[in-house]
Amino acid sequence: MTLRASFVLLLAVGIATAQSNSAPARKNSSVYAELARAPRKAAARPNPLEDDSEAVAAGAKLFDLHCAECHGEMAQGGKKAPSLLANEVQQATPGTLFWLLTNGVVRHGMPVWSKLPEPQRWQLVRFIKSLGPAHPPDANGEKAPHP
Repeated sequence: MTLRASFVLLLAVGIATAQSNSAPARKNSSVYAELARAPRKAAARPNPLEDDSEAVAAGAKLFDLHCAECHGEMAQGGKKAPSLLANEVQQATPGTLFWLLTNGVVRHGMPVWSKLPEPQRWQLVRFIKSLGPAHPPDANGEKAPHP
């Protein structure tokens, strides 16, 4: 193998490695990894407002007030915060989401919401869980309508 061929091969491997280890991918995985840090006891907590028909609407109002600026109006995420429609979030237990709201993720810019009354944090959890996961694009490349 010539020196030139070796250099081209090494350059190609370097580019492929850099692309697979890009910063946005690491950021997203580390943000969602925070969900796994919830203690078992906290993760196992059920939402006391699970059957409260008004909790979703109340949570939506709180979301607009406190969360939409960073997570987007439709919770789709943005430059400041990740999507709450992601499977990692939607598959998390209510207790895990409550724990994350209560403790925040300060190093990633999410504030601690422990001063928000507990019922309001549960309303937020109820709203977030009501969103369901993001829908993948259909065969035409268009997103399926969200329920």
